[in-house]
Amino acid sequence: MAHEEVTEQHEILSTHFKPRLGLLDATMIVAGCMVGSGIFIVSSYMVQDIGSAGWLIFAWVLTALMTVAAALSFVELSALFPKAGGTYIYLKEAYNPLVGFLYGWSFFTVIQTGMIAAVGVAFSKFASYIFPSLSESNIILHIGFINVSAAQLFAIVQIILLSWINTRGIQTGKIVQDVLTIIKLLMLFGLIVFGFALAFNKEVWHANWQHPFTIMRHSASLPGYNGKDNFWMHVTGFSVFGAVAAAMVGAILTSDSWYNITFIASEVKNPKRNVGLSLFLGTLIVTALYCLCNVMYLAVLPLGNAPGETQSIAFAAENRVGVAAALQIFGAKSALVIAFLIMLSNLGCNNGLVLSGARVYYAMAKDGLFFRATGKLNKAAVPANGIWLQCFVAILLCLSGKYGDLLDYISFVVMLFYVITIGGVIVLRKKRPELERPYKAFGYPVVPIIYMILASIFCISLIIYRPDFTIRGLIIVLSGIPVYYLVVANRKRK
Repeated sequence: MAHEEVTEQHEILSTHFKPRLGLLDATMIVAGCMVGSGIFIVSSYMVQDIGSAGWLIFAWVLTALMTVAAALSFVELSALFPKAGGTYIYLKEAYNPLVGFLYGWSFFTVIQTGMIAAVGVAFSKFASYIFPSLSESNIILHIGFINVSAAQLFAIVQIILLSWINTRGIQTGKIVQDVLTIIKLLMLFGLIVFGFALAFNKEVWHANWQHPFTIMRHSASLPGYNGKDNFWMHVTGFSVFGAVAAAMVGAILTSDSWYNITFIASEVKNPKRNVGLSLFLGTLIVTALYCLCNVMYLAVLPLGNAPGETQSIAFAAENRVGVAAALQIFGAKSALVIAFLIMLSNLGCNNGLVLSGARVYYAMAKDGLFFRATGKLNKAAVPANGIWLQCFVAILLCLSGKYGDLLDYISFVVMLFYVITIGGVIVLRKKRPELERPYKAFGYPVVPIIYMILASIFCISLIIYRPDFTIRGLIIVLSGIPVYYLVVANRKRK
């Protein structure tokens, strides 16, 4: 009888998440998921859209404030519901199961899988600096109407490898995450310090700040560009909102994914304290480094006037502005090392995304709203089936677009759910006042409301100025409505 009780207890333990992550581990997951290759790429795209130093820094500072404000609102939600699933759980509790499902559906079809794909493609972008044969221009396969580049295949290999590592258990994924995140934070800090110390150029600095808030752009993606010349085009009136919103796509997506720690709250020790604290510490550290890094770019590289200026922010080769800055700071030989370290940074980012994402599918499956197999844990107490399914969809998205396209595709959907989730803090205060709140949202209700207003303006601007990708993203979200009712009807029949 005693043997049967021990066996039963062992089976129970093997089917539950195990809390193995401390505060440092949780903070490294927050920071690690945020810092990938984006900070070394997107400033190039941003300057193409706005072309001025003042607006560039404005976009990054505003993004930093919005990110930290959002994280401080999530602190309350994470303490209320320290469970696997994070945002899915918050939306379900604040509103209803349909809203939670729409997030989970969007998360599976575009948010998490799209981000993994985007980071994978960015990984290849820097790998091609060291190994030119891995370039996006090197087409090695033709599958129907799809051309598959060496960069895409290399990104796919990375995604598969990280998926396999994270099926081995949270302990393995944790070690990889801690090591890679510490390396990349030190690298980013070092790049900033050495940039100012070794390569500060007074002439470049003064030239960049000559007209700090005159928006000039070289992007064909916004109204007003005639597509016939390579001259910067002056933007006036309401087009300023479109230009800044378009530029902020990169900054917001580069500052995104901090919330991934909430998905694995069940595996964090003392989650009511450590999840919220890690959100604050991680977002504060990373957003501060991002703003300083962009100031460093402006001190080292000119904004750029024409596509031939590869040693500029706007026209850096393959948009690798981080490598262009490293060339100015350390010289050609050292730039190879920087490119390799950026690849490690990217690897750590994707490891965090792969590690955490499948926990959302697990929570949905437990509610009968997702594939049943994703609601099971393997012997290592991780949802391996969900990890492999996520891997498959990320590979499909990896084949579907380039880095910039994937960012545009994700940004609107992500920001939309930020608004709804942070609104959930207000809803739950009214709906469930009896719940114990160990930690409360900073500046409630003013800070959450200001964030929601700013984020809503951003979403509306994207709809107006980037309709192609934003409308597709909205369609994906809304397509989850009939899927939800089909799933519910099928569950009732069973």
